[in-house]
Amino acid sequence: MKGRRLADCSFELGGRIIHVWCVGTDVSPTVAAQFEHLLAPEEKRRAARFRFHHLQCSFVVARGALRVLLGRYLRVHPASIQFNHGPKGKPAVTGSSPVEFNASRSGALALFAFTVGCEIGVDLEQVHSLSDAQSIADRFFCSDEAADLMSLPSNERERAFFLCWTRKEAYVKAIGDGLSSPLDAFRVTLRPHEPARFVHIAQDANAAKAWKLYDLQVAPNYAAALAYRDKLRPVSVFPVIDPAALLALDPSP
Repeated sequence: MKGRRLADCSFELGGRIIHVWCVGTDVSPTVAAQFEHLLAPEEKRRAARFRFHHLQCSFVVARGALRVLLGRYLRVHPASIQFNHGPKGKPAVTGSSPVEFNASRSGALALFAFTVGCEIGVDLEQVHSLSDAQSIADRFFCSDEAADLMSLPSNERERAFFLCWTRKEAYVKAIGDGLSSPLDAFRVTLRPHEPARFVHIAQDANAAKAWKLYDLQVAPNYAAALAYRDKLRPVSVFPVIDPAALLALDPSP
């Protein structure tokens, strides 16, 4: 998305809309340093713990981009935003912010979703070869999902694996349970040409109907999903943003 078009975007979340943004994280050291200036000391310490520079840079850009986008929705300076975390680690804006958000990053992209009045979760994974996909599925997926995966032609299994993984992670992130929620306690669809949906949650098909699940087509060779518990909401997915365009936005409220 060009900088001019980004500046003209409406950062309004009326009408129960969900906004989904994707930002590139492969940037020059100069751009990374500009994002780092927006971070809190704890975020900078977290970035420094990454062993490899490109992972440090990806974390810095993702956290900085989240701050810039939240700043636009909340009409505050990005650096002034404070975060807290739920009992199991789900982040939220400190105070009485109406905006709910969730974030994920993988490869050279970061993904963000924003709405009001509804817990949401997103997950993003770069699709890549996995020699042990079946053993991972047998360990973490429910038995029906693992069987579905193996029933597919071999050339479809790789993408199906990541479709399943992102859909399950999006749900876990939406409910805020993190690693404490077993991935095999619910079932999602995973076939590449089948609509994303929950089949059951804890063997309850009616509980599954209360949830919405979306495939997000953000970039080639990536799988991404959005999950939320509510009636149908309009979802706007924006083109991948150049992080420099975010920095060009006016940071003032």
